[in-house]
Amino acid sequence: MKAAETRILELRAELDQHNYRYHVLDEPSIPDVEYDRLFHELKALEAENPHLVTPDSPTQRVGSAALSAFTQVRHEIPMLSLGNAFEETDMLEFDRRVNEGLDLPAASKKVEYSCEPKLDGLAVSLLYQNGALVRGATRGDGTTGEDISVNVRTVRNIPLKLHGKGWPDILEVRGEVFMSKAGFERLNASQLEVGGKTFANPRNAAAGSLRQLDSKITANRPLEFCCYGIGQVSHDIADTHTGNLQQLKEWGMPISREMKVAHGIEDCLTYYHDIGEKRLTLPYEIDGVVFKVNSIAAQRELGFRAREPRWAIAHKFPAMEELTELLDVEFQVGRTGAVTPVARLKPVKVAGVTVANATLHNMDEVARLGLMIGDTVIIRRAGDVIPQVVQVVQERRPTDARAVEIPQTCPVCGSQVERTQLIKRSKGKETISEGAVYRCVGRLACGAQLKQAIIHYVSRRAMDIEGLGDKTIEQLVDEKLIGSPADLYKLKYEQIIDLEGFAEISSKKLLKAIDDSKQPTLARFIYALGIPDVGEETAKVLARSLGSLDRVIVALPEVLTYLPDVGLEVAHEIHSFFEDEHNQNVIGALLGECQMELQDTGDLGAEFAASA
Repeated sequence: MKAAETRILELRAELDQHNYRYHVLDEPSIPDVEYDRLFHELKALEAENPHLVTPDSPTQRVGSAALSAFTQVRHEIPMLSLGNAFEETDMLEFDRRVNEGLDLPAASKKVEYSCEPKLDGLAVSLLYQNGALVRGATRGDGTTGEDISVNVRTVRNIPLKLHGKGWPDILEVRGEVFMSKAGFERLNASQLEVGGKTFANPRNAAAGSLRQLDSKITANRPLEFCCYGIGQVSHDIADTHTGNLQQLKEWGMPISREMKVAHGIEDCLTYYHDIGEKRLTLPYEIDGVVFKVNSIAAQRELGFRAREPRWAIAHKFPAMEELTELLDVEFQVGRTGAVTPVARLKPVKVAGVTVANATLHNMDEVARLGLMIGDTVIIRRAGDVIPQVVQVVQERRPTDARAVEIPQTCPVCGSQVERTQLIKRSKGKETISEGAVYRCVGRLACGAQLKQAIIHYVSRRAMDIEGLGDKTIEQLVDEKLIGSPADLYKLKYEQIIDLEGFAEISSKKLLKAIDDSKQPTLARFIYALGIPDVGEETAKVLARSLGSLDRVIVALPEVLTYLPDVGLEVAHEIHSFFEDEHNQNVIGALLGECQMELQDTGDLGAEFAASA
């Protein structure tokens, strides 16, 4: 008994701290799935020891106290959170309780439920009097929230006055303020430009933006609102939840386009799976589906528990964020020689897939995260996106944590590793600054770079040489039959037919495909060269604007930065690539002995022609 009481006190203290970080500071240090585990552990212990339940337990309330910097608002009707379902069995049990609570016979008509995606944002209350918005408030602890009236007025899709007529004199609208995926990306990009704080996910960005003391900051953030229900109201609107929302929509309130009505629990489960398949294509983040008994009369009959309604439930999706341990950081070498850190993690299941590795992008990202080997980290995986480390849980850092250090020599070929440098010349002065990327200087003498460079060169969007797969290229490099892209055009029939997987017809087809690639457009050729940070679009810009390979080769960084989407670092990479003696030799061989003829070459583009 003593052990249970001690653990209950520990869990309450930890959950209170996490509530404070989540609801007050907008800086959660653990993912939602870890909070849910702690919460359910406490809930189970209190169920086994009901005499230890206290009114201030996290299981008896929602969230945390309001910031003293905001005026506090008391909710006339508490803004409760919802119970969670994680498995289909949880949903079936919820439906059983609803049927039992409504005293429905087994053979009766199926319960009608409303279905809506569960947006991942910040719950708010909007109070309208005589059709005018008079107050906005956060949920806070469910009973008392914060007055954010000035800030909600800056959210562009919240009507300051209701449309039409017939609305109740007093109407409290409840919903979620959130940030779209595109808005989140734009915000973080702009924050990086000015050296500001970036956000780990759209939910944190929305909460941090809405709860600014300076409403001018909120006004510049891409926030949106979606209505999901009502609170206090001077008279009833409709007899169903979906009826209420449809009427609110007519009065100017944005509601979910994905809202549907389900007839019975099986329809609910079908909706859950359908919206789960659409999840990654939606323009906003969701973490589950909310199901509510649609009849308002039935909702009133079912009533509430201490912290949640009996007539609603949130069916959560598998978490896209999880906690795990960073076991080590290893370094990979790409086709451009970039030496990239990769996180080796204690395997953990995220969004239904076991993850053991995650991208760290570059050493600047390692520094931004403050990452050390041995840290507990939050990793995020969304769909086919490579898992990434988004946050370090600083309070769980072990005493023997080690710094992440870039290797001095290439892990593949042993050549030196150097940090890229940006050289800016202006008015006769030369300024040198450090780039974000470290590179192996071994170039195509490095096996990793050579294989990746050839794979890129022959790819569909580059030279489009059909029949040269990754395994074939590995054979050609390992057998030392090719040492650069130019060597592809020197291959003989006798060399190819001896390769694994090739016969007479396939060998002849490959030789023809190689020969057919000798007349590429200028843009394709530039892209195929594999210049660091030069993708298809930048290659097209270079070809269209400069008109010939000779002009691209001699263009100075100061000239290149005049082109659309070419910044100083990319301009430096282009200039350095063409200054490199080895690259000059490869290009010379391609255009000389390999007899390559570039198409679509011509005059300078309009942006340069006027000043030429």
